[in-house]
Amino acid sequence: MTELNDGKPRKIKNARAYSFFLEEDTSDFGIYEKGGIVTQVKEPKVLNFKTLREAIKDPGDFLLSDFSKFDRPPLLHLAFQALDKFVSEMGRLPVAGSEEDAQKLVSLASLINENSGDGRVEDINPKLLRHFAFGARAVLNPMAAMFGGIVGQEVVKACSGKFHPLFQFFYFDSVESLPTANLDPSEFMPLNSRYDAQISVFGSNLQKKLEGANLFVVGSGALGCEFLKNLALMGVSCGEQGKLTITDDDVIEKSNLSRQFLFRDWNIGQAKSTVAASAAALINPHLKIEALQNRVGSETENVFDDTFWENLTAVVNALDNVNARLYVDQRCLYFQKPLLESGTLGAKCNTQMVIPHLTENYGASRDPPEKQAPMCTVHSFPHNIDHCLTWARSEFEGLVEKTPAEVNAYLSNPVEYTNAMIKAGDAQSRDILEHVLECLEKEKCETLQDCISWARLKFEDYFSDRVKQLIYTFPEDASTSTGVPFWSAPKRFPHPLQFSTTDLSHLHFVMAASVLRAETFGIPVPDWIRNPKMVAEAVDKVIVPDFQPREGVKIETDEKATNLSNASVDDAAIINELIRKLELCRENLPAGFRMKPIQFEKDDDTNYHMDLIAGLANMRARNYSIPEVDKLKAKFIAGRIIPAIATSTAMATGLVCLELYKVLDGGHKVEDYRNTFANLALPLFSMAEPVPPKVIKHQDMSWTVWDRWTLKNNPTLRELLQWFTDKGLSAYSISFGSCLLYNSMFPRHRERMDRKVVDLVREVAKVELPAYRRHFDVVVACDDDEGNDVDIPTVSIYFR
Repeated sequence: MTELNDGKPRKIKNARAYSFFLEEDTSDFGIYEKGGIVTQVKEPKVLNFKTLREAIKDPGDFLLSDFSKFDRPPLLHLAFQALDKFVSEMGRLPVAGSEEDAQKLVSLASLINENSGDGRVEDINPKLLRHFAFGARAVLNPMAAMFGGIVGQEVVKACSGKFHPLFQFFYFDSVESLPTANLDPSEFMPLNSRYDAQISVFGSNLQKKLEGANLFVVGSGALGCEFLKNLALMGVSCGEQGKLTITDDDVIEKSNLSRQFLFRDWNIGQAKSTVAASAAALINPHLKIEALQNRVGSETENVFDDTFWENLTAVVNALDNVNARLYVDQRCLYFQKPLLESGTLGAKCNTQMVIPHLTENYGASRDPPEKQAPMCTVHSFPHNIDHCLTWARSEFEGLVEKTPAEVNAYLSNPVEYTNAMIKAGDAQSRDILEHVLECLEKEKCETLQDCISWARLKFEDYFSDRVKQLIYTFPEDASTSTGVPFWSAPKRFPHPLQFSTTDLSHLHFVMAASVLRAETFGIPVPDWIRNPKMVAEAVDKVIVPDFQPREGVKIETDEKATNLSNASVDDAAIINELIRKLELCRENLPAGFRMKPIQFEKDDDTNYHMDLIAGLANMRARNYSIPEVDKLKAKFIAGRIIPAIATSTAMATGLVCLELYKVLDGGHKVEDYRNTFANLALPLFSMAEPVPPKVIKHQDMSWTVWDRWTLKNNPTLRELLQWFTDKGLSAYSISFGSCLLYNSMFPRHRERMDRKVVDLVREVAKVELPAYRRHFDVVVACDDDEGNDVDIPTVSIYFR
């Protein structure tokens, strides 16, 4: 069906995994046989916008953000018209706390509404308009950050034509952030401070709570920088009793500068948390901030101890991985602290509020695991550039990091290393030893010419010989056991490459590979290596052996396979022979010989790391007729860079800080909080109430995952059992970790009744509780009067 090869976009329907129908008459086309690569394209879309005058009169459909406020956008549309009229008549904005100004705004809104014809609002909601009037003068940092993110993305859309613009009107309010109590008008009076705008909306009492908060910000990257800026501008932790602790164990890299705005060029290599804290202190000199460089985890519980967590007001997560989020979530759950969670991915962002006793915790629900390409696809049957780059990154690490590291491990302690390999005796150990032996024997380099020869032979191996072996094992007309053509979609039939010194991409691969090979062997690299003509002359000296296909080669085709090493009954014998050869090689090495493993660094454009990875990936793509990519795109994929842009980051942090007002006010119900998912590219905004925690009931008691039963005054085992009896529960088993402290079935355990539980932990479990620990947790198995097991909360025993 060669008529489809003209490159024109065509509409399709009924798309399935490997088939679709064309929305056109193909009766005069040739018959489709096989092959053909289809790429999805997005056609430009033309949008016709109304003028402002027309849109005010006839706004059309509003973009909704919160479906619990379905009637809110028309009302806010009316409120802004009334505000515009108020300013025209009065020459100023309404004064915060002024009932007279609020009433005038309500009257203007009512008048405009009466003359709105079909666009008339049924209920103008005077209470909401009163809040609107009180806050009309204020510029609030969280609202500015949130709308700034949206507007910033719209500017990018207007400049680039990429993504769908916001069509006409979008209204947003967070009235739920206001204090729940009715405030006296004097609360809104200005105090001649930088927070007067905030006070005019939330009152001076909430401002004091903000300033006195003890906050913990975990992470100082893109989200962390935005949070610090917002919190400093809001006055959080800026009072005498306030404190903001920020921690991040990372240092600043060049690629951070595009979105982590508290950092500058001269900060590269410095600790993120320290630089961010200093920048935030410049924004607000009253900020009481302490910067730490500790990773938050079980290994740092001596730093972030019980006292630290107990004294916190709230925790703000600014993390980039799920495991760290889950750990912080468990800590907040344990110490019953509010957790404000957020994350971004490109133009998408989400926020989740974790509020003690009101909402479920972060770990209560999990995203499905990311789908990864099967190993056999990556290694033998790639069909997109991501597969090629995944393979290239793996080969890079094997060639210049893992193998040199294994060589050094062997040379540092040959006996211990080889004994470990003999003990393992598996295919993986065999493969590692083969690579180490190759590195020290056949592929050992002593001069730059050796490195160039190695790189040229690697090209032949990767992009010619391996492909020839593959198509020898699976010819183009090969079939599977079911009679289906082996090279069916998504598999692409490969073609070996013929090396040419006239192809600059071939020479650049050899150049990058030989430079890095020389670095691992400590060989000086002269400037002429950057001259393609001189590299070509060096390559021409290399003798490349002819390829000879091998019979019986097993190439993995099972997509479920997790290991490409083929086990052999002779593995143990092969390992012993490899070790014997390694010993002979080691005797011929100069004293103190070591290699230099190279760790991948994507942000240094002069180190040849991305040159080699891009070269590996693009040559492989060329094998399989996959479109190649430039070095920047290769860096993005191979560097596993999570796309992060300032717009979605600003929006997420703004939304979280609007929730922080509710957390610190302390009187809000679960229906007042909002979790958000937004995609600025579409644009889509979806806000919903958090899910409440699951409630467990027993007799007249009830509890959730947030509850923790605590016993103080260092109880004995008898006192602990009696405490449960008083609750109508029979505790038949008590354990600490994997050690059983008490079980009703063992008569000897009754001898422990009058022992302190903490002493049993020390003696039976043989655990020395650290000085900073004031309590420990035990797992208690209980049943009720009818013998039914009851799932109870965590039990904590305070011994200090």
